[in-house]
Amino acid sequence: MSFTIRNAQKSDMPLVLSLIKELAVFEKEPEAVEVTIRDLENDGFSENPSFHCFVAEVQGKIEGMALVYNRYSTWKGKALHLEDLIVSDAMRGSGIGSALLDEVVKYGHHLGVKRITWEVLNWNEPAIVFYEKKGAHVMHDWNVVHLNEKAIKNYISKL
Repeated sequence: MSFTIRNAQKSDMPLVLSLIKELAVFEKEPEAVEVTIRDLENDGFSENPSFHCFVAEVQGKIEGMALVYNRYSTWKGKALHLEDLIVSDAMRGSGIGSALLDEVVKYGHHLGVKRITWEVLNWNEPAIVFYEKKGAHVMHDWNVVHLNEKAIKNYISKL
């Protein structure tokens, strides 16, 4: 199978959003996606973009994506966060996931980051095995903490 990994373009965002929604269904949270095409276009392609996105293209169709953004570690310094690496259900096992992760790691190396971080659901055993085979350390003793928009507003109202 032949595919191309490239930097996403603004015009790719409708298909990127489609992959994001496909991931939400896979992760059993189909109603959780709030981001819009307009958000992705504005946030990723402004003068100071909030993220960088790579896409995997197969015969002119986007079948995978990886979205990253800069972070800073108080222990390590410059870091990169991989928000999502998504391969369409039809293309899983084709090598696209490996190629996207390769591109993310090369990008992080080019930026001079000391660490690349991401999360994986504890029940997604194929992804955990994939990441560990690539040399990643899955930290089972850490928990992810989120304040969603409602919780942020509630928090602020109590200040």
